[in-house]
Amino acid sequence: MVSNLGLVILIFSSRSLHQPMYLLFCNMSINDVFGATIIIPHVLRDLLLSDSERYIHYISCVTQAFCVHLYGSTSHTVLMIMAFDRYVAICNPLRYSTIMTNRMVVNLSVAAWTVALVMVSILLGLSIRLSRCRSVISNLFCDNASLFKLSCESVLINQVYGLGYTVVLLGSSLGSVTLTYLKIAAVCLSSKNKVLNSKALHTCATHLTVYVLLLVSAFIIVILHRFPQLSDHRKVAAILGEVVLPALNAVIYGLQIKEIRQRIISVFQNKAALMLLK
Repeated sequence: MVSNLGLVILIFSSRSLHQPMYLLFCNMSINDVFGATIIIPHVLRDLLLSDSERYIHYISCVTQAFCVHLYGSTSHTVLMIMAFDRYVAICNPLRYSTIMTNRMVVNLSVAAWTVALVMVSILLGLSIRLSRCRSVISNLFCDNASLFKLSCESVLINQVYGLGYTVVLLGSSLGSVTLTYLKIAAVCLSSKNKVLNSKALHTCATHLTVYVLLLVSAFIIVILHRFPQLSDHRKVAAILGEVVLPALNAVIYGLQIKEIRQRIISVFQNKAALMLLK
């Protein structure tokens, strides 16, 4: 919470960081704060309770599941628009300022959240329509699979849409990011500008690291959902995905991107100087 909110405040308060790449990254930090707020307090509460006292109302469970999937989906859509920003910056540097205007940044941000919102609304809507004959959720927190497993009705539609939702989300993000970086790699290989190549490699490596971590986490959780006997492993994977990744995102971007790192150091140096003067 501190690292992500701190980065958002730092970017908005520093005029030198009012650039499309950093403004788009704010979406990631805000989404990470949103995901942590929905999941972590409930998990911490459950750790202090016995099994018989761990319960959640159905409406609260649906709300939590909606937010969990919105958080996961938005993570992918935001990384997709950030990949587009890197593509324009490296492959069309002369047109970057005319393409990545403030209006474009807003449009990309709205599109990333809206697409995720629509897909998740349909996903959860299909589960809410089902009647319930069970009341035990084996997952660490509520998600779509946990909801439709409470029903004794046919969940074929849910499974088909859930699979399609996963394929479209992961496929589109993986495809777009792969295509973007192949084009960036082609430009870097054909360019003899070492400074441009070095900067491109540095910024792209940061984005790619975050994306690979997110992708691996998503695949592990989806695969483990197919094996009920591995529920404990799924819980561990879920904790790593929902707690560790948001913290890593802020650390990776905050420490690896030179401009943000310099601004953080400058803030701490200014505070240290003020304390010495007092």
